[in-house]
Amino acid sequence: MAHMLEQYEDMATFASLRQPAWHGLGTILEDEVTTEEMLAAAHLNDWNVRLEPIKFPKNTNSHKDWFSTVRTNPFDRSQKDVLGVVGERYKVLQNEELFAFGDNILDGARWETAGAIKNGTVVFGSLALERETVLDPKGVSDKVKSYLLVHTSHDGSLAIQASVTPVRVVCQNTLNMAVGARGKAAKQSYRIRHTQTLEGRIAAAREALGLAHAYMDEFDKQAAEMIAKEISDKQFFDIITAAYPVPDKDAKGSFSKWEKKVDTINSIYTGETNGMIAGTAWGCLNALTERLDWYRNPRKGDATAVLAAASGFDAATNAEKNRLLGIVKQVAGL
Repeated sequence: MAHMLEQYEDMATFASLRQPAWHGLGTILEDEVTTEEMLAAAHLNDWNVRLEPIKFPKNTNSHKDWFSTVRTNPFDRSQKDVLGVVGERYKVLQNEELFAFGDNILDGARWETAGAIKNGTVVFGSLALERETVLDPKGVSDKVKSYLLVHTSHDGSLAIQASVTPVRVVCQNTLNMAVGARGKAAKQSYRIRHTQTLEGRIAAAREALGLAHAYMDEFDKQAAEMIAKEISDKQFFDIITAAYPVPDKDAKGSFSKWEKKVDTINSIYTGETNGMIAGTAWGCLNALTERLDWYRNPRKGDATAVLAAASGFDAATNAEKNRLLGIVKQVAGL
């Protein structure tokens, strides 16, 4: 993944504990740090996010008031940055409040990563859940760690959210997916709108995220079933073509792009990060999700969109992973 993202390192700010963050960028911290120290290392502290009224030209009517969300630039405090435009019901949330929200949900937990992307409009942090899934048929010892991810936006595009995010250790791709628990999807996240306040919601958030272990229990079962399910080379190709149908060969551009996509998936499937689990439904799913996380070309050069997807808080990417999961399970007969 780093080969694709190195050129974008100056587009966002990150910090992570001991190991490179999921995206391979940012300040590496050698020792555990306090919440305040993590915020400072990621340049997320003292933004003083605030609302400034938008003044319309004369003879312009508006049915309600509009405001700019503004921060103090973390690198040049004499400057300020406009992050978005919001309505009159929008409530500002400081980065410090977001991280306090995470602290209150998981009291005493260890901060692993923190960062801002999309020119400071999206802010996130992850706390380690002391739980590790080890899938070990035939001694593969494939590990998945889980994190509590808190994130929000300062432009009105995202709610305040806390969610459980499983991450496959060897390739750092997120495995957010819908898993069934007693006939319904196990709850994975909790959201609060920016028109609400965080006060009095810690208990509700803890109750919602108390289902995290139930989610991970179901995740463990599903992953174990998938790694135990062998698939043939033909089934693997059938999964690829079900996910990405073969285009008309007369459409040369489309067909060549499809071939490149298939070549990439094949190389991941049998490569360094996935070779030990190739030949299983789990290996197939991970080849598909790893390509989705780390091998896509950024649209319009916006690599931060790729980072958002790979960090687990892009709804469209998570929906696509669920689509791929459904195809793998169907073809594999799970």
